[in-house]
Amino acid sequence: MTKVITSLVVFICGLAFAQGPSKYEQGMEKALGLWKENKVAEATAIFERIASVEKDNWLPNYYVALVNTIEAFKSQDKTKNPAYLDKAQIALDDATAISPNNPELMVVQALIYTAWIVQDPMANGMKYSSKAMEQYYKAQVIAPENPRVVFSKAEFEIGGAKYWGTDTKPMCKEIERSIELFAKFKPETPFHPNWGLDRAKEVLATCGK
Repeated sequence: MTKVITSLVVFICGLAFAQGPSKYEQGMEKALGLWKENKVAEATAIFERIASVEKDNWLPNYYVALVNTIEAFKSQDKTKNPAYLDKAQIALDDATAISPNNPELMVVQALIYTAWIVQDPMANGMKYSSKAMEQYYKAQVIAPENPRVVFSKAEFEIGGAKYWGTDTKPMCKEIERSIELFAKFKPETPFHPNWGLDRAKEVLATCGK
């Protein structure tokens, strides 16, 4: 999972952003642009400012959590990762308080747990693997046709299957199904989650090989 979602920045920042004049739209577009430029601290700061104003909107905190989780996956300096993941968790908790039982937030929670596993597999593998799967199962019950739920769960299960030497074919079929779901998925707004298709195609190309 060390390659996990480093390309998400491109997926998300390639969205056709809303061109409306609202400060919210302008702020979100600016933050996503800074993230695309790999200016993580600056992007996070803007998302946090938006969240402080948009108190009933889960999306700014969602992006704080996602940006910092992805940075933990990308970072070569593991001493920095606990800070990234702690910031991600605080933001995700805030987003979940606004939008409980949100499958998109559950996917990010599972990714945070996965990042902790990658950080120290021996210490964290047993502790967080079941927690990540719990999030995916809950998300699957709520949104069985959400492509990010289907794909992310399958990719996580592939990691476990490879570790234990079990067959990955069922997960490969799920990734193939997720690609079909991505083709039909329509985000609620230009700023709602819409990432994952390219990554799913990349994983499928080598799945089971």
